[in-house]
Amino acid sequence: MAKCEICEKSINFGNKLSITRSHISKRSTRTWKPNLRSVKAIVNGEPKKITVCAKCLKNGKVKRA
Repeated sequence: MAKCEICEKSINFGNKLSITRSHISKRSTRTWKPNLRSVKAIVNGEPKKITVCAKCLKNGKVKRA
């Protein structure tokens, strides 16, 4: 399963609601996937290819090689 190696963010599950005539008539499941990027980063002093979410990249939690 896809997962961020920094913050452990992974797929979330929930319901997709169909609203008809001002009440919820049907529910179906859906998934929310993290925005993952494959990045070459420095891990333990050596460059390594890891999977990181875009939020960790933006916040500077990853030192890129």
